[in-house]
Amino acid sequence: MSRKLVYAVKLSEVERKELDRYLHQGIASARSLNRARMLLMADEGRPDDYIAEALQVSKSTVARIRGRYCQEGLQSALKEKPRSGAPPKIDGRAKAEVVIIACSKPPDGRSRWTLRLLADKAVELNVVDSISHTTIHRILKKMRLSRGRGSNGA
Repeated sequence: MSRKLVYAVKLSEVERKELDRYLHQGIASARSLNRARMLLMADEGRPDDYIAEALQVSKSTVARIRGRYCQEGLQSALKEKPRSGAPPKIDGRAKAEVVIIACSKPPDGRSRWTLRLLADKAVELNVVDSISHTTIHRILKKMRLSRGRGSNGA
């Protein structure tokens, strides 16, 4: 059975004070604060399974933070790494145009806009290439608008 490499965390006095100050300020994200706690516990010689149980994280998370500290330094271990993922498909301008459409007079024969009608109209007007009715709903909800109840009071 092969043993995994365990990085030994040896904080300097300056780093330890920085982490203590970081924890007591409490203005960082919960994840960053947990990472600081992991490093302090690792510096005390606590094993990964103890740290994982105490902080309610996985052992692999503890091992990953140890490794990032040893390989890249304190700031890298505390900060989030950029997450992969698709860039937003709809920008602020397109969202604004969707809101303008939602606040406009609904199509003939309709008393109000439906989410699907708004999505179809946004595509028809080349605001976006495609958009789902659920995305329309999220945009309107974020703007505190509801279908058909725009500034015109319809």
